[in-house]
Amino acid sequence: MSKLEMLTPENSAIALIDYQPAMYQGVQSHDRLVVFNNIQILAKAAKLFKIPTVLTTVAKDSFSGPFMPEVTELFPKHDIIDRTSMNSWLDANFRKAVAATGRKKFVIAGLWTEACVMFPTLDMLKEGYEIYIPADACGDLSVEAHNRSMERAIQAGAVPITSAQYAFELQQDWARAETYDGMMDILRAHSPYGIQVRFSKWALGEHASEAGPR
Repeated sequence: MSKLEMLTPENSAIALIDYQPAMYQGVQSHDRLVVFNNIQILAKAAKLFKIPTVLTTVAKDSFSGPFMPEVTELFPKHDIIDRTSMNSWLDANFRKAVAATGRKKFVIAGLWTEACVMFPTLDMLKEGYEIYIPADACGDLSVEAHNRSMERAIQAGAVPITSAQYAFELQQDWARAETYDGMMDILRAHSPYGIQVRFSKWALGEHASEAGPR
């Protein structure tokens, strides 16, 4: 493995942690709507490219509420691992799900950065995993909390990325026809670039494509 090697559908997996109502209420580091859109970019890209995906919640029924349906509806056959531990890695079912992916490159995103993201990051790094954190899809109690947590994770060896970067890294080439339309749907729904996509389709016709003439 090498951090210089791109994330691909064949070499990576993703864990999405605690996107639940109670956890969203504590987010003050980002506009919550930005996080809400960015986690959907991650989840939809994972679905589109068939990335092994682990979903987990904390205290779903007793405190925090369900994982956001905009994500779980994409993975109707997935078991959502519910825990009591802040650190997902302490949960045997989470560790089993991670191991079952067979992947060593892991994207980890969650609420909050200082606990639910950083704690499993540190433990998984010790276990030999490469960890990539889409910082703009995470959130914390304050800007300070998020930034210090990202810095600690980076110093420990994690790689910071963004949600759109993750999707682009999986796509690589706009001529990859089998996922092109899905990528355009993600960008239209969840990114400012969606405005340009809609304009190009209007001005040039539905055939308009970054991959050139079809």
